[in-house]
Amino acid sequence: MPEPSDLIDDIERLAEKLTQARASIDRRFIGQERVVELVLATMLSGGHGLLVGLPGLGKTMLVDTLSTVMGLKSSRIQFTPDLMPADILGSEVLETAPDGSRAFRFLEGPVFCQLLMADEINRASPRTQSALLQAMAEREVTVAGVHRPLGRPFHVLATQNPIEQEGTYPLPEAQLDRFLMQIDVDYPTRQTERDILLATTGAETAVAHPVFAADELIAAQALVRRMPVGETVVEMILDLVRACRPGEAEAAVAVADALAWGPGPRAAQALMLTVRARALLQGRLAPSVEDVLALARPVLTHRMALSFAARARGDTLAGVIAAVLGELTGREAAA
Repeated sequence: MPEPSDLIDDIERLAEKLTQARASIDRRFIGQERVVELVLATMLSGGHGLLVGLPGLGKTMLVDTLSTVMGLKSSRIQFTPDLMPADILGSEVLETAPDGSRAFRFLEGPVFCQLLMADEINRASPRTQSALLQAMAEREVTVAGVHRPLGRPFHVLATQNPIEQEGTYPLPEAQLDRFLMQIDVDYPTRQTERDILLATTGAETAVAHPVFAADELIAAQALVRRMPVGETVVEMILDLVRACRPGEAEAAVAVADALAWGPGPRAAQALMLTVRARALLQGRLAPSVEDVLALARPVLTHRMALSFAARARGDTLAGVIAAVLGELTGREAAA
């Protein structure tokens, strides 16, 4: 077991390197500090991220910048209604050798990389979307009965347009649960938009530079898992996840008839990892309850569904999560 002082030194060195990475990202992706923080927390936790926002808000550019800064081999798939699973995974082709013999050869698809950008993932049919299920969960794919490992590390950063836009398909619940976080990308503030105009319409364009390498990112992910988590934070994670499950004895009053279903154990696992990553990104040695409160919405939103009655009332998942957090913090204050 490493000494506590060695762990502290490792965390401080990694925090310094993450500061450099954020500075490099900010050269191209201006503003949106929370979005950058959540995406980096997702990668430090070894997970996948779903970026949700209207077209033109820089989601694709952010993923492209991340591949450079984190030193990862990247691929991009533009999801369209006619995209097929083989376009993602690859396929076998029959080749004829000079001697006339024939044999099948596997041609790798774009999923064989370290950072996969799934652009506008909800433009493709559910059949094609589901081609990523095994890759995201097991870091391997099975094609023609052969298990083929993917890159290490392997991350999917998918972009999605709001579901109310025409020509989109909702992602299956099983696939949504495999995304560590749903990260909402909103319109920039006026000052941020002004900075974007000045930085992107001039003669020179800012360029990101590599800060990490693939093996360094893997080491950082291992370090995140070694960070201590206090009992108070663990209990808060359990309280939050269980309070969002309708029908449970520990369910919050706010979810009584508002939710059709709530988050499973994978949500608690995601919170345990991401609160550590957030603390690290902010230069702290251990997570706090505030980290749990800050990450509740991006970790839980895509793992819950409103009931029919709640949709009829005009309720939102963000509102339900806020009500649950208010109820939990109220209990803590009363205790």
